[in-house]
Amino acid sequence: MISFPQIALTLGDVAGIGPEVVVRACLDNRVRIACQPVVIGHPEIVRRVIAYVGAKVEVAEMSQPDDRVPLGQIACWNPPGSSSDVVDVPLGQNDRHAGQAAFEYLVAATQETLKGTFAAITTAPLSKAALHLAGHHYPGHTEILAELCGVRDFGMMLFLPSSSSVKSPHGLGVVHVTLHTSIRSVPDLITTNGVLEKIELIQRFMERVGCAAPRVAVCALNPHAGEEGLFGDEESRLIAPAVRTACERSRLSVSGPHPADTLFRRAASGEFDAVVAMYHDQGHIAFKLISFQNAVNVTLGLPIIRTSPSHGTAFDIVGQHAADPSGMIGAILVAARLAGAEVR
Repeated sequence: MISFPQIALTLGDVAGIGPEVVVRACLDNRVRIACQPVVIGHPEIVRRVIAYVGAKVEVAEMSQPDDRVPLGQIACWNPPGSSSDVVDVPLGQNDRHAGQAAFEYLVAATQETLKGTFAAITTAPLSKAALHLAGHHYPGHTEILAELCGVRDFGMMLFLPSSSSVKSPHGLGVVHVTLHTSIRSVPDLITTNGVLEKIELIQRFMERVGCAAPRVAVCALNPHAGEEGLFGDEESRLIAPAVRTACERSRLSVSGPHPADTLFRRAASGEFDAVVAMYHDQGHIAFKLISFQNAVNVTLGLPIIRTSPSHGTAFDIVGQHAADPSGMIGAILVAARLAGAEVR
């Protein structure tokens, strides 16, 4: 078991708040005692942010991602061949050079993690528009990671550690059956097997964070869980069979489909440990209302550990000393915990 894991922190889109929250997280004592963070990105950008936040710390440029770094310095590895144009990107707007660099940082970090150089990846937010401007037509991090890792059964999960907002002793997770797609397409994308896969993925994750017998609740798609078919039949036709199969297959504590308008309050109060949502906003809005800054994004189904904060690039506040690093800090600590570190 890894006691002091080395975790790759990608800068994400350098026109947004990613570099700032990464640097501030590297300076945080909770992070420094839990892991060895290694920033993946251009060292000049890291130095600029250090000066911007007024910190007194040196950047240790690594020629190889597994180089040893002096204590007290911020380790930084700029992948060979990555774009140098990123240094001149204007802040607060989409730029193809920023999109290209964010893609290159993610690819390099993933490849090195698959090799075992890093124990986990924590990603700063990227701009999907900038990614597309650079010619990379993915919906986001999750789909890129799944392709790089060669997996088809994967899911995006938001996780909240136990707190005053979440009463479950092991925290609360939500995974999504469909993700980055239009609302119009959601009903046609839901399948019984898809719901079942997400139930099993989130069950395994909750076991990894210490929940021996996760209580999993499955959301309905339609208002009032379809109201006996008056508002739709996806509940009886697709979702309920997945719940029954999960219970029969592994005797899991799985229930549903539950009306989503009351389920998340019940989950936050401690009745459930995990929720399976049918689409992106059904899970995201509820979770971010419960505790926006503390929600951590975890990609399930990968052969590697990947976490990220739940916020975006925040172009509107970049350069205003308004970026809150708590989401990035939380994401790093969850990654360290999953990698075997003792997190305080």
